[in-house]
Order: sequence, then C-alpha cells, then structure tokens
Amino acid sequence: MKYAFVFPGQGSQHIGMGKDLYENFGAARDVFQEVDEALHQDLYRLMVEGSDSELLLTVNAQPAIMSVSMAVIRVLEKEFGINIQNTVSYVAGHSLGEYSAACCAGVFDLESTAKLLRLRGELMQKAVPFGVGGMAAVLGLSIDDVDALVEACSDEKSFCVAANDNMQGQVVLSGHVSALQKALEIAPEFGARKAVMLAVSAPFHSPLMLPAVKPMAQALSRVCSSEPKIALISNVTAKPTQDKAEIITNLENQITGTVHWRETMACMADQNVTDIIEIGPSSVLSNMVKRSYKNIYTTSVNTKQTIEELANNL
Repeated sequence: MKYAFVFPGQGSQHIGMGKDLYENFGAARDVFQEVDEALHQDLYRLMVEGSDSELLLTVNAQPAIMSVSMAVIRVLEKEFGINIQNTVSYVAGHSLGEYSAACCAGVFDLESTAKLLRLRGELMQKAVPFGVGGMAAVLGLSIDDVDALVEACSDEKSFCVAANDNMQGQVVLSGHVSALQKALEIAPEFGARKAVMLAVSAPFHSPLMLPAVKPMAQALSRVCSSEPKIALISNVTAKPTQDKAEIITNLENQITGTVHWRETMACMADQNVTDIIEIGPSSVLSNMVKRSYKNIYTTSVNTKQTIEELANNL
C-alpha cells in the first residue's frame, strides 16, 4: 500500500464542519482552540453556529477548512498512535489546501499556518475591487481547448485565464467579469458541455492577484519553517519536493498561478500511489479521484467513524 493525503480548498466549507470531531476527540478540541487563540477569534463557534455568508468570507473559510483538516491529522497521531510521516508517502492540497499539506508535512506549525491563511485571505480579497473579477467553471473541454477559449475572450483591457485544471473536462477560469461573461457566451462554440459563474468573491489564481504576492512572500519569509518530513506535490509544478525553500517559493507563485490538480493526481498515479485519502470537510477531491482513476482507492475523512475506519486500515 502506498498512501497520499490530500487537503481540500475553498468551497469545501459548510456550517457544522468539525463538530463531530470536537465532540468526540480531545485532540481535535485542542486544534480548534489553538487556531482560535492564534487568530484571536472564536472561529470554531462560527464554523458550527455562524451563517453561511460569514463562513464563506475568504478570511474565515481558509483557516477554518485548514483547522478541520489538521484536527483529523492530530486525532490520528495523538489518539490512534498513527505516525503520519512514516505512513504517508505524499501530501498535496488544492489551493489553500497546500498550506494544510505543508503543516501536515511539518513545514509550518499549526499557529503559523492559521496566521498565514488569515493573511492570505485578507490579501487576496483586497487585491481586486469587489465586482471586478470572478471565476467560472467550464465542463467538457480539454485544457488545450480552454486555452483557446480564454485567448478568444481576452484583450488588453479584460482577460481570463485557466485557474484550476481540476480534472479532464473540468477547468475553472479566473479573471475580469467581462471576459468571463464572454467566455460563458462562446464556450459552446468550443465544445463545452456547460459553463457557469461561480459564487466566489475574487479572481483567485489569476494575474489579478499580483498585489497579494509581495506581502505574502514577505510573511512566508518571516515565518519559522522546517524541512518537510513528507514529500509535498506542489500546485504550481505538480511535482514532489522535500525542499522547504522550494515549497515556500511555490506557495508564493501559487497566488497568481494555475492549480494543476489534474497533473497532481497523475503524478500520484505515476508514483504508484494506491490510496488517496482526502483529509478535510468535504469529498470534492476524493470524488475527482473516483472519476479519474478507477484503480486507486479513495475516501474522505472528517468524522469519528471515518477516522476510525482509516486508522484501522493504516
């Protein structure tokens, strides 16, 4: 058996996430408390009792999703005695999930990861005035066809790019709303089965995020970091690395760069990974694996029952 742990990104949040972990495991409660203290916020209460609109805010969603992922990791380690570093061959995360992956691999501690994600959320939200940028999903096209589509929709004043290459036939665009609206109009001409705007507040993973890069790079350079104890597959390169400087550089570039998730899954398959386990409050990534690789076992882990099942298998 060869295991990889993957960590979800924004969009996987929902009210009530983490509650089952909090109620059943002291190690999970400790994680939520540490994150609350790091951010000087009652984030856990927001996660279980807040409004969808408040949790959707980037500054809240990013550290909240990470905290659920790391609560699962801490429970596996502290309450089931699983040595993650000796058990898992690779970690990866979708967008903000790469910070969760880096925390799991030991690059950042929990407090630093929470603070980095809070700052990342603030910077990415402020980078572009509200209403100027957005994101849209295009289904049924290859990445080459999507590249042709975005070229047809872009000019000197308005553009969009491929932001998330999630899987074959599922690509997310990001950029100016005007360019995205044009993309939706002409996508059927390129063979798209469906194209829809997404309910997000900013054009993530596009050049419009450039104002966030320098201050995020400065924050990453100041944070205490360690060499990873598990190979991390980067969104930017879709290749494994165990060099902390390379990981940090990739996290900087990730802000404006494409999330190469399709290539990340292909890398795991090429490395003969047998089990891809999604650690966090959704099953988005594991569902992608199921549709793309029938020979790789996958599941999502975010409750007492699923943790117990995973611990027994590990």
